Amino acid sequence: MKDYVLELAAQQSGLNAKRNIMREYLQAYALRVMRDHGVFRTTAFLGGTALRFLHDLPRFSEDLDFSLTDRAKPAYTFVELIAKLKQEFVLAGYAVSVAYNDEKTVQSAFIKFDDLLFEAGLSPHKDQKFSIKIEIDTKPPAGAGYRTDIINKYFPVSFLSHDLSSLFAGKMNALLSRTYTKGRDFFDLGWYLSRFKGLAPNMTLLSNGLKQTGWSGAVVTENNWRDCLHEVVERAEWGKVRQDVENFLETPGDAEVFSKENVLRLLEKK
Repeated sequence: MKDYVLELAAQQSGLNAKRNIMREYLQAYALRVMRDHGVFRTTAFLGGTALRFLHDLPRFSEDLDFSLTDRAKPAYTFVELIAKLKQEFVLAGYAVSVAYNDEKTVQSAFIKFDDLLFEAGLSPHKDQKFSIKIEIDTKPPAGAGYRTDIINKYFPVSFLSHDLSSLFAGKMNALLSRTYTKGRDFFDLGWYLSRFKGLAPNMTLLSNGLKQTGWSGAVVTENNWRDCLHEVVERAEWGKVRQDVENFLETPGDAEVFSKENVLRLLEKK
């Protein structure tokens, strides 16, 4: 398995492309381990990596994001899950260490791969680590819709995920609630609006999410959500948007396609 990820990196041109493909393969491997461990009976996949795996978002993502469902109490603890992931990566030939925090509402962990960047020729320092991040929201806002999917990205995996309108609601919640500019959010917004004509956010999930994050702006409704996003796009620092997102794009020129002007035009279309 380790030889294969190094082979994938060798087939790419450019440091960013090599890092992105390595991370994506390791993310897919983690999803497979989680599926085999029964995680997706009570946990849903969401966020940017879910968009890429499920809907071919043309950018790579750093994190694996999940949230618990209300179906049942999880059959695993976070500590057990991270230990299982570490064990499976070690069995696959990787040198791995982990760091985690299971005491917050959003449980998080870094799975750190020793020597991988050095062996891939991406770093002259043997001790420089390469990591993937996992986050699980244990108290997510209510109202999400779910679907079960099978994807075959490197190997077949089935998992529970948020449906498309719920994924969009999560992205909109992030855009409205963040106190800083995260360029990937704006790129994803442009992609959503251009790819899925007529898509609207899951308003129940969005409303509950905004309450949870302390939203103090106007009440967001089915009639004004585009106007609310228009304001966010207008005041964003678009130099930071491009700087944040371009290293994660399959095609760097896509950052020019989803410019401020073009995203505003997409928001005006009904």
